[in-house]
Amino acid sequence: MKVNSSNDWIQQLYVQEITKKKSPEPDFYKDDNGRFVMTESYHIKRGSCCGSKCKHCPYEPIYQKGSKNIQESLRN
Repeated sequence: MKVNSSNDWIQQLYVQEITKKKSPEPDFYKDDNGRFVMTESYHIKRGSCCGSKCKHCPYEPIYQKGSKNIQESLRN
């Protein structure tokens, strides 16, 4: 999208915002107690279960260290 007037800063800002690439889902967030919680997407990028009983463990059997099978409900 091309802005017609170089002086129209509002239109330039609008174009800049709508053409921004969407950032990927974050790998973690902080819970109410300030602890880091890893997301499903982080675990999938990691490639296998760590066995730490993570809240968003996407693997089956769940919480089994080394598991690499993603739960059927999460498969694309």
